[in-house]
Amino acid sequence: MHLESRKLAPGTINLRLGAVRRLAYEAADCGLLSPDLAAGIRRIKGVKNLGVRFGNWLTSAQSQALWQAPDARRLKGKRDRALLAVLLACGLRRHEAVELTFDHLQQREEHWAIVDLIGKAGHVRTIPLPGWVRQLLDDWFEAAGISTGKLFRRVSRAGRIWGEGMTEKVVWHVVREFAKKFGITSLAPHDLRRTCAKLCHAAGGELEQIQFLLGHVSVQTTEKYLGCKQRINGAVNDRIGIEPR
Repeated sequence: MHLESRKLAPGTINLRLGAVRRLAYEAADCGLLSPDLAAGIRRIKGVKNLGVRFGNWLTSAQSQALWQAPDARRLKGKRDRALLAVLLACGLRRHEAVELTFDHLQQREEHWAIVDLIGKAGHVRTIPLPGWVRQLLDDWFEAAGISTGKLFRRVSRAGRIWGEGMTEKVVWHVVREFAKKFGITSLAPHDLRRTCAKLCHAAGGELEQIQFLLGHVSVQTTEKYLGCKQRINGAVNDRIGIEPR
């Protein structure tokens, strides 16, 4: 299966340079490197990424196939379907997904939403939850017999709920497991967030509404600069081409 991908050398260079800077800082802290030399290393500038995008993006057909890949007859399959749908349709980071609780699920403007989610840098946002994603969550909740606490839990090999939550590593494995079924070997959870943004835009979503959805900037700051408010009813991620037919 073809996967749109743009991975260029500057990104790799900057990642490795960041590791060298951290190593220099730790070496100076341990007395293994002079402070002046460490400061010089940390001042080295990275390579500019002039209009370059990094990561992978799925098409709407690929995205739909991905979330429908888990076996809905099994408990783990119901969980994985719900998880992949949330990542693809709501653009959550993996640490945000594992921290979701039942308290986050509320109705706003007669539309289900993930409310008061604390994201990167402590930014708080509200994320519209498409009806078909809510249905997948309900299927998982009913099968798992849960109604409080974390939304997503580990499932044992015997097909039973295990513990009170799950780790980001589990999210990574779920994405990789089903991506490989379609010959995609380099897909990461964050690529589903990128895919959500691209599909929302392709579906005609307004740029500022997509910014609200992903929480790239403070909602309050965005409102001040753009003079707009987030729309929950008729949200940008309600219909993006990966809904069940």
